This record gives sequence, structure tokens and C-alpha cells, in this order.
Amino acid sequence: TVAEAKQLAWLVDRPNVMIKIPATEAGLPAITEVIGLGISVNVTLIFSLERYRQVMDAYLAGLEKARAAGLDLSTVHSVASFFVSRVDSEIDKRLTLLGTDQARALKGRAALANARLAYEAYEDVFGGARWTALAGARANKQRPLWASTGVKDPAYKDTLYVAELVAPGTVNTMPEATLDATADHGDITGDTVTGGYAQARADLAAVERLGISYDEVVRKLESEGVAKFEAAWQELLTAVGKSLDSKGVDAR
Repeated sequence: TVAEAKQLAWLVDRPNVMIKIPATEAGLPAITEVIGLGISVNVTLIFSLERYRQVMDAYLAGLEKARAAGLDLSTVHSVASFFVSRVDSEIDKRLTLLGTDQARALKGRAALANARLAYEAYEDVFGGARWTALAGARANKQRPLWASTGVKDPAYKDTLYVAELVAPGTVNTMPEATLDATADHGDITGDTVTGGYAQARADLAAVERLGISYDEVVRKLESEGVAKFEAAWQELLTAVGKSLDSKGVDAR
């Protein structure tokens, strides 16, 4: 992964290139190494709060390596892509199977709760002494990025994962339909995250009490996410290869 990141950064050769690295266990040391080389990184496929804290730690460790190497930290950037709607899709499916009134009342709440607690972790890490030392060397915060923000359940408001996840310093990568919906009728009323930590913890605890394992859900989503990325990459290579073949170009 590190070798591929170096090669891609060299090929693109632009200061705003950002290399995407999955937040798997294997990806964590690669994130540190690539950031330590002064290459900006989009850490993707984050589903769990524990893994998110590991990602932030990997980023800070990378900045510390870059600082030790004498690199200009102000040129290094990163986002941590925390996936949202897929959490509801998986947990809602399990709540539907339970079929109780209590289970139905929790539908559509887990993803927002998870994301809000992720932002709480972000505030904790980037408000600490370790970060303060790096900020003094002109380092940039690793911004939380809400990914997978298009609603999967048509019963939910189409701007749910936008309007309910507004907080300072965040990025929201919306599918085009969600972007259009937000521009048309999105009700953006300021910070909708930082005041909801207690409720977020209560919602996830209520899901656990019904026998739905948070840890099992996020492990499943990470595994599926890696498989989906791999499939999409292979489809892209196949499509490009076919296009080149049709034009008589050697794809190698």
C-alpha cells in the first residue's frame, strides 16, 4: 500500500493529491507511513468508533514522523471518511426482524448516533496535548468526512444524513441526488451534532440491549466495504481495458 501510494502521488504530481487508504487493521500502519512521507491521505471505510480512534492515532503518528524528517506539515492534509447510511441499513434490517414496537422505534437512529459519537472522539483527540504540539508546527487537523450520506430507506427524509450531521470542520460527500435535494429543500440550522452525545450513547445502548451486536455489525460492514471497493476497481479496469482494446491500444 505504501509503495502504491508513493507511485500514485508521483504520477499525479499535484500538491492537492489525496491517496485513499482503507481503515483496515492492515491499513493503519500504511496510513502512518504515507503521512510520514508528506503524502496526503483520505482514510476510508471507517465504521466503528474504536477504529476511528486508531485512524486518528495513525494520522498523528504520521505527522510526528513527518516533523522528525523536517517536512513542512502545513502541506499535509487528511480526511477520515466515516460511513453513515450503511450502519442504518444493517441495523434497521435486524430491528425489522425483531418486529417489536421498541425495535421499530430505534430504526434510523443508529447511524446518526454512531457519527455523532465519532465527532465527539474527534473533538477529544484534536483538543489534546499531542495535537497541540503538532498544531504549533502548522499541522492540519484530520477532518471528519461523512461518507455514504444518501438515504437507503425511502421512508427517511432525503436530506437526513446532511441536515442532522452539521458540525464545524466536517466534510459531507453527498451523492448527486442528495446534493440536489439539500440545495432544493435542505433545512440547515447550524450545529446538529455536539449537543446530541448523550442521546447518541442511549440509542446505541438500546440497540445493544435488543441483542444486536454493534461490534459484529461494524466488522461485517468493513468486510463488505473492502469487497465492494475491490469489485468496483476490477470493473473499472475491465471497462478501461475493453475501451482500449476497441481502439487497438495495448492496455499494458
